[in-house]
Amino acid sequence: MRILFASSEAYPLAKTGGLGDVSSSLPAALKRRRHDVRLVLPAYPRAVSRLADATRLPGPADAPWSLIQGYLPGTSVMVYLVDWPMYFERDGDPYRATDGSDWPDNPHRFAAFARAVAALAVDEAQLGWAPQVLHLNDWQTGLVPVFLRGHPQRPPTVFTIHNLAYQGLFPGSIRHALGLPEDLWNLDALEFHGLLSFMKGGLIFSDLITTVSPTYAREIQAPQSGMGLDGVLRARSASLHGILNGVDYREWNPERDGYLEAHYSADDLSGKALNKAALQRDLHLPVREDLPLIGHVGRMVEQKGIDLLLEACAPFLAEGRMQLALVGSGERRFEDAARALAAAHPQHCSVVIAYNETLAHRIEAGSDAFLMPSRFEPCGMNQMYSLRYGTPPIVHATGGLVDTVIDANPVTLREGTATGFCFVPESAAALTGAIERALGLFNEPGQERWRKVMRNGMVRDFGWNQSSAAYLDLYRSLLGKT
Repeated sequence: MRILFASSEAYPLAKTGGLGDVSSSLPAALKRRRHDVRLVLPAYPRAVSRLADATRLPGPADAPWSLIQGYLPGTSVMVYLVDWPMYFERDGDPYRATDGSDWPDNPHRFAAFARAVAALAVDEAQLGWAPQVLHLNDWQTGLVPVFLRGHPQRPPTVFTIHNLAYQGLFPGSIRHALGLPEDLWNLDALEFHGLLSFMKGGLIFSDLITTVSPTYAREIQAPQSGMGLDGVLRARSASLHGILNGVDYREWNPERDGYLEAHYSADDLSGKALNKAALQRDLHLPVREDLPLIGHVGRMVEQKGIDLLLEACAPFLAEGRMQLALVGSGERRFEDAARALAAAHPQHCSVVIAYNETLAHRIEAGSDAFLMPSRFEPCGMNQMYSLRYGTPPIVHATGGLVDTVIDANPVTLREGTATGFCFVPESAAALTGAIERALGLFNEPGQERWRKVMRNGMVRDFGWNQSSAAYLDLYRSLLGKT
């Protein structure tokens, strides 16, 4: 099949979160199945600098944009970068300026990107190639099916929700500047409580909708998790599918991860202790094999439960019962609270306010357990990384977290199936209980049950093989194939 995969980010060209990981690893998995999948994203300066074998191509006649064609590094996936300098040739990340503020012209930028993707989808750039299936991702591509509606060459379209909390909401009046027809300004199209919703464009005008875990697909059809769009999603429930994200085990594998101090496997865990000692040295914590080191990598925002984490961990740190390694950035209030916790317990807590790919890998390998108390989590990637790295995750039982982590309770410990620790409800008290259970198991003499939980997680397979097959089944259903 010919598949055009459109995203606002893809690792290593551009990445701010899990979308960047999925947008590189899923196309690569489809390519390994011998499908002609091509990736399109904006030509950010960082993306241009990292593209392999780059060449320049013209865009459509008289268009204000052109294309830079190349390959996703380390793969045979062809990439088209939409080179529209007034929108994408600037410093900062895909959505924010260097001071952390959103670009004020984001609606114009991603409407422009959507127009370019729509043009590629019907080969207006005259590349001699048009997709049989168009796969769109998150609000930044939500206007693509809007621009394609009614086009005689419009391909069938799949729209994936990676996080419904980010909907691309902008003042309704901006629709005029974006050239959107007035007949779209109603509750059954792009209007959302007086605002223009890019996300609704993808949800309403695509043929199929997917999201990134089965549980999240159910959760977002209810008011509590539907972010105001649960009615739209219930109306389209027959077209909504939950497919768990996969992990690229070429990037995340303790047996050959180039970021690690030592490699290890489920059959030989000896390297785990070496990675823990190295991480403790990296973070200026006392090197103590006997003291559990718990890690966390993530955005410091309310969704990720960082406030619950800081509140729950404080007593354990004060009592000297564990060490805590935090890496991430986000809202200033949470960054300041994390710094204060580290300052209060310098022998037991280390905080790095930044996203650091190297340190993210080293925390997965060097920690004894991994904290992920997200209030909601569409899929989550770090808990799956943690499982492979023998670092039992401690997670709120929601979304993709409950789909991937088997709680260590008396039954699963007796049966030998546990892989981590789950808690409900979303409270610091419940998280405290889960940490207490994890510390209790870690501190058992001989650690036999702890090591069994570690190994159980390490042999679970969350690679892309099964998930990419599920996407291909959906694509075939759109083409009337079986």
